[in-house]
Amino acid sequence: MRKELTDEWERRGISKGQDYAVLTDVITKAWSGKTTKEYKQYKDLKTESLRDNMTNLELVLNMLAEATTTEISKEKQPETFSESREIARQGGEVAGNTRKEIEAKTGKKIVSPKYAKTLNSKKTKEIG
Repeated sequence: MRKELTDEWERRGISKGQDYAVLTDVITKAWSGKTTKEYKQYKDLKTESLRDNMTNLELVLNMLAEATTTEISKEKQPETFSESREIARQGGEVAGNTRKEIEAKTGKKIVSPKYAKTLNSKKTKEIG
């Protein structure tokens, strides 16, 4: 998903680096309620990858946000960074609505300070 999204941004003339970071931040904030920096702080990550430290549902919602953003961008064909930013918000919002619906049904928050490594080590201990 990630590669498809960045390829789409390249086709739209968005430069790598800071522009990618801004758009990724917009997507993340729209679905999780936190900027990428806030999210990493919430998970107590320093240099580790946020994506590598997401729970399964966080990862699925992040992928949904990216895939939705990619599809909207392909259809709308934004010509400016501002238009791409709005599409990033819309894509993230779709996943954000899904997150809220899951939380309403389960009564549990999806965005969690837990991360995959912790969850996987617990599973390994339970199995072993």
